[in-house]
Amino acid sequence: MDLARFPRRRYSHGPTPLEFLPNFSQVLNGPRVWIKRDDLLGLSPGGNKTRKLEFLVADALAQGCDTLITCGAPQSNHCRITLSAAVKEGLRCRFVIEERIPGSYRDDASGNHFLFRLFGVEAITVVPAGTNMAAAMQQVADEVARAGRKGYVIPGGGSNALGGLGYVACAQELQQQCFDQGVRLDHVVVGSGSSGTHGGLLAGFLGNRFDVPILGVGVSRDPQDQAPLVHKEAQAVCDLLGLGIAVPLDAVTCIGGYWQPKYSVPNARMVEAVQLLARTEAILLDPVYTGKVMAGLIGMSREGRFRSDENVLFVHTGGAPALHAYERELLA
Repeated sequence: MDLARFPRRRYSHGPTPLEFLPNFSQVLNGPRVWIKRDDLLGLSPGGNKTRKLEFLVADALAQGCDTLITCGAPQSNHCRITLSAAVKEGLRCRFVIEERIPGSYRDDASGNHFLFRLFGVEAITVVPAGTNMAAAMQQVADEVARAGRKGYVIPGGGSNALGGLGYVACAQELQQQCFDQGVRLDHVVVGSGSSGTHGGLLAGFLGNRFDVPILGVGVSRDPQDQAPLVHKEAQAVCDLLGLGIAVPLDAVTCIGGYWQPKYSVPNARMVEAVQLLARTEAILLDPVYTGKVMAGLIGMSREGRFRSDENVLFVHTGGAPALHAYERELLA
């Protein structure tokens, strides 16, 4: 698949590491667990949205835009990395923040919100749960236009066909790393939320004939609601690339039951997962996404879903700054 025909900014230098987790695997007493360190991508301080923004910001610059507009929750990794890209490119940046849990937005919060302020976000609009975020972002874009500027609206999570190209690139990178390191993967475990990472990776696997099943652990929805979003995203990416592929419905595997009681609200299995990886490998997960996704991997291992001789890859999508907003819950 040729990605060179799409404008792209480069925010990372070389591939992110593919590492074996020996201590974690031994304690888990399950499969051999590997990790793809997308938490080490460029744009401070790293995370999966960087791959998507390489294509999205390039498109914004090509259109002559001077302001990036996006949305997320109060501790949004996506908002933080979008702002980081804006700073790098000399652009301004505005957010629409959805207060999904009443009372959860605080202007003096730590974690990612501290970085919003430190990096110099131009404006934040806070809206209640259930708001039409596309319409709310368009209102911000209209305000920017009235000021004689040009905004570029990026959907939540950077999840559209163009952003999904970032994880097509990741699929190509991962396939080459497996060849170079002599690693045969049996399963890939990834977070499944706004669907851009899961759907883009699936499109990349299909397009490159990288025949490894992807298990998407939901961070905000259970499979019956999540799978259609992932399928739609994967198909949109395949269509943008002109692959002529109809994404099979059974290629989308979503895992539920690990994100409750609500999106971004801690649970005991997340706390265990964050503590376990920190205390065996000194790798940080976040409470909202990767902690719950790793809880899914641990749960599936304990249920016997993986054999002891299998290689299971965990895609680390970043998010460590949000840890500081949950210190009490994680060290209780």
